[in-house]
Amino acid sequence: MRTALALEKAGFAVPDTLEKLRTCLQAALEVEHLTIPVYLTGLYTIRADTNTAAFYGIRAVVMEEMLHMTLVANLLNAVGGAPVVDSRVVAEYPARLPFSGESVPSIGLQHFSPAALKTFLRIEQPRSMTPPTAPGAGWTSIGQFYDTVREGLEHLVRTLGHDRVFTGGPERQVGPEDFYNSGGEVFPVEDLAGALLAIETVTEQGEGVHDTIWNSNEIFGEERELAHWFRFNEICTGRSYGPHDRPGDRPSGPLIDVDWDGAYPIHGDSKVADYRVYERTSAVYEQAVAFNSRYAVLLRYLDSAFNGHPRHLAPAVPTMLELRDRAAQLYRNPHPDPALAARGRFASATFEITDSQFDAADAEVARNLAAASLRTGEPVDLAGLASDSAEAFV
Repeated sequence: MRTALALEKAGFAVPDTLEKLRTCLQAALEVEHLTIPVYLTGLYTIRADTNTAAFYGIRAVVMEEMLHMTLVANLLNAVGGAPVVDSRVVAEYPARLPFSGESVPSIGLQHFSPAALKTFLRIEQPRSMTPPTAPGAGWTSIGQFYDTVREGLEHLVRTLGHDRVFTGGPERQVGPEDFYNSGGEVFPVEDLAGALLAIETVTEQGEGVHDTIWNSNEIFGEERELAHWFRFNEICTGRSYGPHDRPGDRPSGPLIDVDWDGAYPIHGDSKVADYRVYERTSAVYEQAVAFNSRYAVLLRYLDSAFNGHPRHLAPAVPTMLELRDRAAQLYRNPHPDPALAARGRFASATFEITDSQFDAADAEVARNLAAASLRTGEPVDLAGLASDSAEAFV
């Protein structure tokens, strides 16, 4: 059972102890993580040379979700917690988001389609468009979830004192020198001001700044961009937003070329076990297992980076690129089940990880980290990494 879901029995409420605050922040990390495979599936299933605007729009959101995971990990470390990024955060899709209310549906893996965009929009739905939840009933928008975290954090600082809340060591913080520059810049969280900025960054990139359609990238001196919900709504409506559009407006800008047929249709509920039945007649099983093995390696790098070794984010980046390349191979295959193939369905990544894959990932990551030069303050040298993952660095 996933870490945060195992601790949900007490119900959703403003955290009034440090332990509950840490639980909420672990749940927040899992929320950010669980959306990434959902968005990646929509992204990976877009056929080459189609839906260019949609491709780059979804890709930008994925990169910002990685930023959000890192900022939440920094915040959890700052208040004396220890982020968990291992088998306990891997979901079987469709998956329920931690602490979410009944009005928030489970999220599944879907190819690029109107149905997928409807799911994306529900995930990122702003507070202003979402009825509030009843006490203890679970959050109804991610912004409301982070409001609850913020309220608990400020309460604990007032009642316990700043220094009893922010007890984490600065060496556990991921800084801009450790993080690839994408979707804004990561920053250390060492006090209440930094924590509130992290929460503001995550929520405003998702739903917009102060009742606008724009995100908070101006914090980092970057050009303003659409918040996640509005990026997805542009794709859904096939029209871009104008510079003066408001959150309640329909997009008024130029049309966007959206081709819903320009995708590989998948059977989103497929599992590796389904592919194994056909391993003698199809390479899909082997490809799906290989994809999930790389996914396990990625999570191991993230877990290490978030737990005292920030420089270990460096090899996570080429691992992401390898996942992209393996996905491109996987999604072009017809589904190995003849009945599904006859319906035009293609193979897809399942984002499942077995214990043996995590064990293998542990060994590989340990070898790679021993071979790489990842000392703080020095240029990253990945040339000495083991050959079994060398293709990721080409």
